[in-house]
Amino acid sequence: MTGRARARARGRARGQETVAPGSSQTREAAPAPCPAPPRGDEEAVQVGRGRQKGPGPFSSEAVVEISAGFQQVKLGERGGRRRDFSDSGILTRRTMTHVVESKTGTSGRPIPLVANFFRILSRPQWVLYQYHVTYNPMKEARRLRAALLFQHDELLGTARTFDGAMLVLPHKLPDKETVVCSETREGEKVKITITLVSELPPSSPVCIQFYNLIFKRILKILNMQQIGRNYYNPRDPLDIPQHRLTIWPGFSTAILQYESAIMMCVDVSHRVLRSETVLDFMISMRQSCGSHRFQDICTKELIGLIVLTKYNNKTYRIDDIAWDHTPVNTFTRADKDVSFIDYYKNNYGIVISDLTQVLLVTRMKRCDPGSQSPMTVMLIPELCYLTGLTDKMRGDFNVMKDLTAHTRLSPEQREGRLNRFVNNVHRDAQANVELEKWGLRFDKELVSLTGRVLPAEKIFQGHRSYDYDPRTADWSREMRGVPLLNPVPLEDWVVFYTRQNANIAQDLLTTLLKVSGPLGIRLHKPVMVEYQDAHDALLRSLQRNVQPHAQMVVVILPNNRKDKYDMIKKHLCVDFPMPSQCVVARTLSRPGSLMTVATKLILQIACKMGGELWSVEIPLKHLMIVGIDCYHDKQAGSRSIGALVASLNSTMSRWYSKCVLQHKGQEIMDGLKMALRGALDDYLRYNGCLPARIIVYRDGVGDGQLGSVVSHEVAQIQESIRSMGQDYVPKLSVVVVTKRISSRFFDHMHGKVMNPPPGTVVDTEVTRPEWYDFYIVSQAVRMGSVSPTHYNVVYDSSGLKPDYMQRLTYKLCHLYYNWQGVIRVPAPCQYAHKLAFLVGQSLHREPNMKLDDLLFYL
Repeated sequence: MTGRARARARGRARGQETVAPGSSQTREAAPAPCPAPPRGDEEAVQVGRGRQKGPGPFSSEAVVEISAGFQQVKLGERGGRRRDFSDSGILTRRTMTHVVESKTGTSGRPIPLVANFFRILSRPQWVLYQYHVTYNPMKEARRLRAALLFQHDELLGTARTFDGAMLVLPHKLPDKETVVCSETREGEKVKITITLVSELPPSSPVCIQFYNLIFKRILKILNMQQIGRNYYNPRDPLDIPQHRLTIWPGFSTAILQYESAIMMCVDVSHRVLRSETVLDFMISMRQSCGSHRFQDICTKELIGLIVLTKYNNKTYRIDDIAWDHTPVNTFTRADKDVSFIDYYKNNYGIVISDLTQVLLVTRMKRCDPGSQSPMTVMLIPELCYLTGLTDKMRGDFNVMKDLTAHTRLSPEQREGRLNRFVNNVHRDAQANVELEKWGLRFDKELVSLTGRVLPAEKIFQGHRSYDYDPRTADWSREMRGVPLLNPVPLEDWVVFYTRQNANIAQDLLTTLLKVSGPLGIRLHKPVMVEYQDAHDALLRSLQRNVQPHAQMVVVILPNNRKDKYDMIKKHLCVDFPMPSQCVVARTLSRPGSLMTVATKLILQIACKMGGELWSVEIPLKHLMIVGIDCYHDKQAGSRSIGALVASLNSTMSRWYSKCVLQHKGQEIMDGLKMALRGALDDYLRYNGCLPARIIVYRDGVGDGQLGSVVSHEVAQIQESIRSMGQDYVPKLSVVVVTKRISSRFFDHMHGKVMNPPPGTVVDTEVTRPEWYDFYIVSQAVRMGSVSPTHYNVVYDSSGLKPDYMQRLTYKLCHLYYNWQGVIRVPAPCQYAHKLAFLVGQSLHREPNMKLDDLLFYL
């Protein structure tokens, strides 16, 4: 499984404090297994998981604090780390005076669209009432607190939510402070004081979170299972038996305040499960590699994978393997020693068959905010099912083809599933009763809105310009035979090949000479070097035959082995800096496609050497565009890699690139400050002046990190700029780019549901009122539903009109030299991603500074 897939799958179970009974006091250092969360009172919303510690006594000051805002409310604290709430309360739009009144653009032609949002409809004057509840004498257990409070049904009603400290009701109690008396089973009298602390309007952050909690109840009523953040239907699996895969269909939901209303965003989600358990995988591996290498290979293959335990439908990440533990080991639970065998038999009715299997280790963050140490949980391999796809599966055309047939939905199929989903909610009697208790209902129709389609850009190449088909957003045909913007002659280069690929190497050279002429690239014959197909032999051949004056190294590889590729890149990017191009022989073995492959290769080679391929019109002068992205290097212990790419000329065709490696937990801009300073120095050398305007596109911002970008990174960027001189004050804009979003847009044309055309901008209805944000659908897709990209301008001292910001962003999506078409994000973001990925996957070290002005990582 790739790092990206792991990140996508990492919506694992969290915060289950009692799921590790005896985790801090296990016998033989054995952490405990992960039981299902204990059930609370039927009427209480289970916001957290597992046993929750009862809150301590609250002073009057604490009560005021609780009602003061979202961060202090217990309901909010126990709602889980949802991506939708983690960035709420960050009010950036009001700091930018030019968009306070309006952030919508005007250019382009209007287009009617449908979005995957449903409005939430509530009764007039709908308000939630929030009460703080205290007990005398004090009771610690949350379940006991709920049981005592719920003895007063006639006062509270059936619609209520209680988390042990905070009670939420849809109606107001007669008095601001209500005192009732309850009795425990032992006959002890307990006085309960219910104090009104706030009245919450529908748009308040707590209400927004409350809506999501209520809808979680609805999804459970529909018998959907939560895995990670989303809910899936295990009763309707899609089996792919030939590949031992199962797909669970499901939905991701998020309710938020948008421009025009509170709405629920719903998108289709799929969970890929493998029919084999971890134990099956380990047995197969032992048979294939033998006992002497089994532990090393098993550790390498399993650590980092996500597994599903079907007895509680939760996912976990494998962090280690406990080779000295088996199911017969014991741990301490409720002051008793319990074996894993007995635990699973008594709690789940599961009989573990293999008593010699080793145990898996997962480390989970505790739900207690004050706890720093992770909680260690042990899992039984035969009960853990592998999820996601291996790299081998991803490289198998047939696996991906069969999987895509089920998961890549056309716009019509996606919209149909969304409509069926909301109809199921409306038809379910129990779900309607639950919603009616709270005075809520959902609109039956998807939200309609009006977007705009920006005009297609003109491509400038050499001394010519041309238009492309805006429906395909591709100009690979149009650019054939047109000289490049600024080609670099390739006069001194080396080609490495193995003996069995000698003919392929010769055919490639002949084709490269044929396609380079029309593109304006002067290509001389290379030095041809035959090497033996061995790891050390290739490295020795590189060291012996590549001279410092060479411009390019091309290596034809017999296969796509990662270790060999990594070795080449480490040598030519770190030890002996030289632009390089690797190509697998199989890619060159099909004569029918050799011309196309050779054209793409010569374009890659050209821009890696510093050539400029094409450009679009950029009307702003003295402008520097910066792209920032990051990557987490698992091999180096989750070390963060930050990459910064900055433009050096007015046509955005030359770029400065820098990568820094940082320790886990360190702010990404701490290291990139010097990189930005280096980019400004390079710009000054190249242009003779510093940029008057800097626009930073920040990609790779995870859930909950927006606040850090606003409060920390913007200040770091400004500090780097000030280091160039106190009198240097350029106009600065910082834009957060988000690709992994659930929003989708549909174009209804001639009775068909289609993807919006490239260049579609949405800046109304489904944007956030507190942000200066917009969506752009920049690319075209041949299959499935197109995904828009979300742009959030978090800082802007430039005063650029929304129209200009949107059009500039779309223009930058045309300038990625590794694709002759429009891509999903601005080119500097994609360049930064490629650089960070190369360093994280292959180099694990910073590239040599001699390559800073080259796109060597494409």
